Formats: sequence, structure tokens, C-alpha cells
Amino acid sequence: MNLQKILGDIRKADLDYGLIQDGDRIGVGVSGGKDSMVLLTALHMYSKFKGKNFKVIGIHIKLGFPNMDFQEVVSFCEKHGIEFHQFGSKVYDILKMHPDKDGKIKCSLCSKFKKATVNEAAKELNCNKVAFGHHADDAIETLMMNAIYGGKISTFLPMMYLSKADITFIRPLIYSYESDILQALEINQIPFVKSTCPNDGYTQRQAMKDMLTSLYETYPMAKQNFLTMLSNEEQNELWHRIHTEVKPKDKDQQAEILLEEDGMAIAQRGTHYFLVYTPKEEPKQKRHLRIEKEDAWKALQHICKIQDIYEKYVK
Repeated sequence: MNLQKILGDIRKADLDYGLIQDGDRIGVGVSGGKDSMVLLTALHMYSKFKGKNFKVIGIHIKLGFPNMDFQEVVSFCEKHGIEFHQFGSKVYDILKMHPDKDGKIKCSLCSKFKKATVNEAAKELNCNKVAFGHHADDAIETLMMNAIYGGKISTFLPMMYLSKADITFIRPLIYSYESDILQALEINQIPFVKSTCPNDGYTQRQAMKDMLTSLYETYPMAKQNFLTMLSNEEQNELWHRIHTEVKPKDKDQQAEILLEEDGMAIAQRGTHYFLVYTPKEEPKQKRHLRIEKEDAWKALQHICKIQDIYEKYVK
């Protein structure tokens, strides 16, 4: 198969963010769409690279949308030696019972259900990581949607530890654009299943996609610059209020827990990292103390303990 561009992007993402380690069992969430099918195929090929030692398992959750036939996908996986599992669910039935004010199913609720059900299936299959096919365009669209609708500068992370599910979530396609994925799909004749979701093509994300397409026609350099912007921490100039500790007050402000040890944790919000701990003088509270990225990554890569960081910043 000719997947050099996609494989190169996955390798770069892996090297930049430490997505994959020896012995990993990675469950790939397969919706049947183009992104997830290319990810499943490419990640399976990447596992065969010299020096790599991890297992890729395709996981499809039957959400309940009508007329979605996965037989071609099953046959493709059998032909290429890709382990593939399907699990039933009642997600669509539940979504129809809880529509939005316009009577449509809620995309945000569907996304939560999909992620949760894939995580549960991955745990059943003894996977320690789950991979989704979110790509570079998705990351930029998410950034813009958060800015426009949420008043915040943030996008999804390449890797995060989901403490409630006890599983690590990775996005190996963050350096691949949708055009790269479509080209790989067509050249290699990778099968996909068109979504029959009634919201498909009529979402806020689709509107954002259309807006960015128009913008790129006028400013073609913006496409790569937007992707560069997401990791350009050296030139990140925003307004900084004078404070040393951050105490999140609501759900939208909460930092994402990346690692927990002995009652303490390393968390991330945007490009900032925090030590989460309980102060001795206030045993019923949690404090978020901002720390340097280098110190956070030492803990995440198990070079040091979170206790060592606590002693450096607090004691």
C-alpha cells in the first residue's frame, strides 16, 4: 500500500508526543468513515515497522443508525490481517429520546457516548490505549469553534490520560490533513461506510469547515500556519493576570488530568501544566499550581515521581 505521507505524519506525531510505547494494545475507534479507516490501516502498517512492538485492534460500535453495512470493512480487515471487533449499543435510541430544542440529535452527546462505548470495548479487549482519527483540520476547526462559541483558545490534545476510564487516548493523525487522508483512501482503495446520521453535513463543525475553506482560498499560507500555531508555545503571547495558583470553579475551566500518583496529579489546560495536590492546611481542597512543561513531561515519561515535583514547587 502507498501510505507514505500518512505513515510519515504518524511517525512525527509519535516522536513529538510519545504516543506509542512497546507492548501497547491500541484499540482504534472505527466509525466506518474515511478518517478512521485510513487510521486503522496506517496504524496497523506502522506496527510492522522495524523496532515497533505494539498491537492494533479495530473497534466498531454499532450506534444504531440505519443502513450501515460493514461487511466490506470486515472483509478488508480479514484480507490484511487486522483484528476487528464489532459491539452492539443503543446509542441512537437514547439520542432520539433526548433531542435538542430543534428536535435534532445532540452531536455533543453522541460524541460522549461514542468515546465512552469505545473505551469500554477497548477495556474488554485488554487495550491500554484508544486511538481516534481526528486530524489536522479537525484540530483547527475545534480551535475556531472554541474561540467563537466558547471564548477560549483551546483545541484537543494529541494524547491524554482518561482517569475515569483508566485508559490513554491518542490522536495519531494530528499532522495529516483531510486532503491527505482522502488521497490515501482513494489510491489504496480502502473501503469506508458513509454515515447515515441525520445531522451529517448540517453541524456547526461543517459550517466552520466551510468558513475555513473560503479563508484558505484567500490566504493559502494560513492552513499550515494554523497547524504550526497549535504547538508554537515560544510565540504564545496572551494576556496573563498576576497569579500563581489557579482554582477552577466550573466544568469548562477544569484542567485535564494526565497522570495520578499517591493522591497528586499532573494536569493540562491548553498549553499550561499544573500540579494538582491537597494542601495540608486545607485537607478538603484541591489546588492547581502551574508548573513548567519540562517538569510535567518528566513525570509523564516516568523520569521522576510527582512527589519530586511537589517537593520542588511546594516545599
